[in-house]
Amino acid sequence: MNSFKYTINGNVYKVIINRIEDTNADVEVNGTPYKVEMNKPTKKQVVTINRPVQTTPPPVARPQQANAGASVLRSPLPGIILEISVKVGDTVKKGQKVMILEAMKMENVINADRDGLIKGVKVNKGDSVLEGADLLIIE
Repeated sequence: MNSFKYTINGNVYKVIINRIEDTNADVEVNGTPYKVEMNKPTKKQVVTINRPVQTTPPPVARPQQANAGASVLRSPLPGIILEISVKVGDTVKKGQKVMILEAMKMENVINADRDGLIKGVKVNKGDSVLEGADLLIIE
């Protein structure tokens, strides 16, 4: 079960995703249950992202292991890279903004999943990325 809080046009929505199976999802929006049919099957990878309007501590995209001591931060959604806030050699803290991804006409802040050193930036500003695409490597 994943829980998200969205503020859209000043309205707060608490969305809970109870189950996703193939193209069907059971969700609750502000306590009201819905059955959602999606256009294509979802991937089993689950990640969270921080919306700029949230006031709670930001969730971060979950890492995949690159090699010993390093992790790859992957794109949680398909979209376009609007901003890259770090470069190779920068030191980052867990929760620090590293880039902004535009997906479904919304800006999504991508945060560092851990403290570390940026070992590689795999995308450029303006790049279109698919869900699960490598964004950067933190060691």
